[in-house]
Amino acid sequence: MPKGHENLKPPRSKDEARERGQKGGIASGEARRRKKTIRETLEMMLAGQMPDGATRRDAIVTALLEKALSGDVRAFEAIRDSVGEKPVNTVSGPAGEPLVPPSINVIFKDC
Repeated sequence: MPKGHENLKPPRSKDEARERGQKGGIASGEARRRKKTIRETLEMMLAGQMPDGATRRDAIVTALLEKALSGDVRAFEAIRDSVGEKPVNTVSGPAGEPLVPPSINVIFKDC
């Protein structure tokens, strides 16, 4: 039995199983609504106006750009990845061709 399941009790009837499932569904919905609220709140706060007329999102981008210009490699990578220039990791052979797994030859011997 997986770790942490020792204290779980199996439902004694279909009605009990249904009731437990309903409670779990309600709790799941509440958690989703909380997460959505956090996401919406963050979006709203990022869109808020700064005293100079810029949005908070603009201020964050400016700060990230300044860090990248000062030599922060992680800030540079975040900007590069955000604009869609994230490099693709590929493995190639000595002549530049992509590597493929070698074929496996199986020899059957008479037993």
